[in-house]
Amino acid sequence: MTLADFRARWAGHVPEIQDVKQECAVLVPLVEGPEGLSLLFEVRASTLAHQPGEVCFPGGKVEPGESPQDCALRETFEELAIPTGEVEVISPLDLLVQQGKFVMHPFLGVVSPAGLAAMRPSPAEVDSTFLVPVEWLKAHPPEVYSYELQPQVGADFPYDRIGFPNGYRWRSGESSVPVYPWPDRPIWGLTGRIVRHLMEETV
Repeated sequence: MTLADFRARWAGHVPEIQDVKQECAVLVPLVEGPEGLSLLFEVRASTLAHQPGEVCFPGGKVEPGESPQDCALRETFEELAIPTGEVEVISPLDLLVQQGKFVMHPFLGVVSPAGLAAMRPSPAEVDSTFLVPVEWLKAHPPEVYSYELQPQVGADFPYDRIGFPNGYRWRSGESSVPVYPWPDRPIWGLTGRIVRHLMEETV
């Protein structure tokens, strides 16, 4: 390889996160509800193979050639029938990277009254929806639990070749799991992390 090869390959490169195998996007929908400004949540259909019955935001996998924002809006329409034109995207929120090698793109948006009136959850994907007032979320910080992430290194790892014949002190880690105790529908996991960050960063 020559210097010209490197220049040609990397000229104008936009940095991404290494080793990410999949990108997903969700809309974090704000609506004016009966109790004021609220967040709109879904409950995933019990028939889904992946995470049935969990609380989430509308979203899914980013398709080839699709931007994450377009994905969030498309999935919102497919899952809830809320027209894209009835959603004002305020801002992208901070990314989340999971150990499963995917990155989540959350987008904060406002659903218009007409968009909320048009909402028709898809039975194939959505069991139900519910609203949680922003003021309740601000007044009730989540309970936060954690679990350790321990490296499991195979017996065939070549410690001797890398100069550590007696083994290597691999770094462990920790992941936090915030849980908002909304009655009957706890908000937790990735969705809880998005909500916690949004509440903490919004003064």
